[in-house]
Amino acid sequence: MLFFAFSISLAQAQVSYGIRAGVNVNKWQGESLQIIEDLVDKTDGYITTHNTTGFHAGGYVNIPMGNRFSFEPGLQYSKKGYAMRGDLKVDVLKYLGVNAGVQVMEHYIDMPLVLKAKLVKGLNVYAGPQVSYLVRSTLNAKAGALGFNLFNRGFGITSRFNKVDLGLTGGLGYQFDNGLNIQAGYDYGLSNLDKSNTFTVHNRVVKVSVGFSF
Repeated sequence: MLFFAFSISLAQAQVSYGIRAGVNVNKWQGESLQIIEDLVDKTDGYITTHNTTGFHAGGYVNIPMGNRFSFEPGLQYSKKGYAMRGDLKVDVLKYLGVNAGVQVMEHYIDMPLVLKAKLVKGLNVYAGPQVSYLVRSTLNAKAGALGFNLFNRGFGITSRFNKVDLGLTGGLGYQFDNGLNIQAGYDYGLSNLDKSNTFTVHNRVVKVSVGFSF
């Protein structure tokens, strides 16, 4: 009966389609990673961990479910990751700007399945599950001095990570009358990224995007 009712509402609904793109601010979080960051804190700034920036782009379908609610599945490419950087601030070397760093870049296909609720005209809140599929993961290592890159190389490490990352996503959005929309949200990964379970780490992503509904 529920399926029949949903089919009727879907047939009568004003289904809309759209595209969306924006910026990711990424980090990893987990018990094992916290041990590394605690050790990093003891290096007095010689080594630092920091967020990485990426982007996401894709499309979505908005299916109204009454006057206030709608179901919005989507599909998008999303670039995530983690980074660590070291600066050798020894008095003899600090003027040479000797530094090194590693960065893990993950390329995902995200499929958010969110329920949106209108709060007031234009303003909405959304939340729901998200399934992410890992297409490729690389580790980029580099070292430099005096502003020059002395070493810069990438390594494929896709096989070290689980292909599927299950998580939750949610945030706030605003829909303009002309079809333009903006939203800011947060992706909370639930799955352990490490395939061998040697360490425990999860994706955390802040997203800000601009979209357009046709």
